[in-house]
Amino acid sequence: MLSIYHRRVLASLLALCSLPALARDLVVVSYGGPNKDAQVTAYYQPFQQETSLRVIPSTWNGEAAKIKAMVDSRNVSWDVVEVDATLQGRGCDEGLFERLDSKLFGNKADFLPETMQPCAMGMFISSTLLAYNADKLKTAPRHWQDFWDTKRFPGKRAMRRGAQYTLEIALMADGVSPDKVYQTLSSAAGVERAFKKLDQIKPFIQWWEAGAQPAQYLLAGDVVMSTAYNGRISNARKEGRNLRAVWLNNIYEMDYWAIPKGSSNKAAALRFISLASRSSQQKRFAEQIAYGPTNNKALTQLSPAALADLPSAPQNQRTALALDYRFWIDHGESLEQRFNSWVGRK
Repeated sequence: MLSIYHRRVLASLLALCSLPALARDLVVVSYGGPNKDAQVTAYYQPFQQETSLRVIPSTWNGEAAKIKAMVDSRNVSWDVVEVDATLQGRGCDEGLFERLDSKLFGNKADFLPETMQPCAMGMFISSTLLAYNADKLKTAPRHWQDFWDTKRFPGKRAMRRGAQYTLEIALMADGVSPDKVYQTLSSAAGVERAFKKLDQIKPFIQWWEAGAQPAQYLLAGDVVMSTAYNGRISNARKEGRNLRAVWLNNIYEMDYWAIPKGSSNKAAALRFISLASRSSQQKRFAEQIAYGPTNNKALTQLSPAALADLPSAPQNQRTALALDYRFWIDHGESLEQRFNSWVGRK
């Protein structure tokens, strides 16, 4: 006889597999680029084959105001949206996303911690790390301190234009261990320390705002090194470019699937997220772009060579800093304002 828990799980799965309510095509919104291309192969096409529903892909830059406007006007045209860790937490608090029943997506024990959230399901782990062009920089940088060493490594270096990642990197360059970064940044003295460190290289910084830019800057020789998303650097190498990544003290975070509050296509959206949470599909995604699966079973299905290039590989996790999205929910607005003011000062 089935337990109450197993009866509930079975009922949830039956509801998920019931497709009469899937009345229209599914609009899936991602951050674009190679990430979206990998999603097409691993998720969009298999979903279309299983359900006969067409996936209509779209892209965005993470502007929460777009979702808020749709939800507030009750005119929601997006069904599944890729969001970062901070937005999924803030959006859930603000009622922008549907609450999710995690049982629809599998056994929690099979996934990395933080994967299953009240309003979101983790899709992959990416890292922000130090990158350089080995064809143009013969001495390889080894850590964030080298990023600040303009004597040994003269020239411009590129950083993401924003407080997030930048302040953490500044503190690690100043000798703060990853496990103490957010404790330090939570104090006024820690914030001052981060900006004082950034002052040292401000004249040498070329800011980037789009994920494709670091690789472009490095290949063009505009900068000697850059912060970058690991997947972009890995893809450039696949194309024969001699770009290298430094994994020491990388900052990793999880991207999530979320359903905008009020979507009329919720049943299909849930079915899509369920498919995208399977180990087989996440393995396929990781083979297309070097972002780590959230399903632990997918990690065991990948080759050692593929695994070594992922943020979730043990050797890449060893000295890594996990982005604390809760910290950025609490402090992000004030720190971004402070950062923008700092950038604008000569």
